[in-house]
Amino acid sequence: MKILILLPNWLGDAVMATPAIEALCTVYPNAELTLVGSFVSVEALNHHPQCRRHYVDETKKGGNRFVNTYRFAKELGAHDLAITFRNQLHSSLLLFWSGTPITAGRHSWHASFLLKHAIKPIHPSHLVEQYRDIAQSLTPTPLVIDNLKLHLPPHRYDRPTLGINPGATYGSAKRWYPEKFAEVARFFADRYDIVIFGGPNEVEMANDIQSRLEGIALSNMAGKTSVRELCSMLGGLDLFITNDSGPMHVAAAYQVPTVAIFGPTRHLETSQWHNEKSVIVRHDMECAPCMKRECPLKHHECMKSIRADEVIEAAEKICLK
Repeated sequence: MKILILLPNWLGDAVMATPAIEALCTVYPNAELTLVGSFVSVEALNHHPQCRRHYVDETKKGGNRFVNTYRFAKELGAHDLAITFRNQLHSSLLLFWSGTPITAGRHSWHASFLLKHAIKPIHPSHLVEQYRDIAQSLTPTPLVIDNLKLHLPPHRYDRPTLGINPGATYGSAKRWYPEKFAEVARFFADRYDIVIFGGPNEVEMANDIQSRLEGIALSNMAGKTSVRELCSMLGGLDLFITNDSGPMHVAAAYQVPTVAIFGPTRHLETSQWHNEKSVIVRHDMECAPCMKRECPLKHHECMKSIRADEVIEAAEKICLK
């Protein structure tokens, strides 16, 4: 059984697709997976023991994307089953042109026209459950979804370690403030080693936090880790303070005790999945969830109003569980 899987582009979304992928592998234990996605999503998931081939989708680079997608589809070839966790025309075309007879994706005009199964997930529901609903169309056997799963061993730290993640790739509206992250880190510095995480575009933010923690020994890893190293280091943490972000979902895959700070996004849809030691800190706002990259009202109260002591209190409760 050969299964072609088009992963979501974002790290967090890709991790949230793993329960559906694992469930398919349970139903088809001899499945050989071909994974296609962004560099980040492929790097995080290509260590799956049933992954036989993996490709970074570069059809947007140079030339005509329709032509590139057609050529890439022919390179991938026909599989027994194919699923896309994206909702894009070119993703539907890629599955269609691959020649795979049984294909599935989220319902849209192009999926309805190009794929065998165009699925409308049950709403409201968590994104993990929505991905399960799409994957269910590939088998008559009920798919049982479990925890998020990454096949990378967690890093082993010498001492109890607190991770701080001030970034969020989607946009500034999802980011809490460096001075508040620093206040939380300072409170816990006598109990934990501190590690600051961040992508290449979040180095300045991480440096800001570090500058506010003068005299406290810490490791600033912003912009210094590969995707594999990031996942492993997150997996070994004893406590994690983060915005709604890809690393938040990576931490959930390793059941890391986590305080997740939410502002403009739908916490019921994208909170940590099945992490018993996960707490959300958020304030109800009339304007939230706006789902915007930047605050459209320019006040950013959904995040600005969250105090450091609220996050500290939530973290201490987790530590007592």
